[in-house]
Amino acid sequence: MTNDDQDRTDRAARAAEDAKSAMAEREAAAKATLDNMARLRALRLAREAAEPQRAPAARKTRAAKTTSKGTRKPAEKTPALSDWLASQQSGGRRI
Repeated sequence: MTNDDQDRTDRAARAAEDAKSAMAEREAAAKATLDNMARLRALRLAREAAEPQRAPAARKTRAAKTTSKGTRKPAEKTPALSDWLASQQSGGRRI
């Protein structure tokens, strides 16, 4: 075995060892994150159980347009396209 072969083998062994340690670090970080999430979830559930139950928020609805007498205003009909185009032309616009 030559010196170059030995160096190549040493580098490959070092790379494999680095990969193992990096994988262990990632697994430890992932486990720490999951443990923290579980701890925070338990705290949130305990806090929610301790506070009184609230009524669900009511959804907001649109108010119907009404006249001064309180009756609903009939929907205004929009002009036909041909009428609108004629008004645009008579108003001096080019179409």
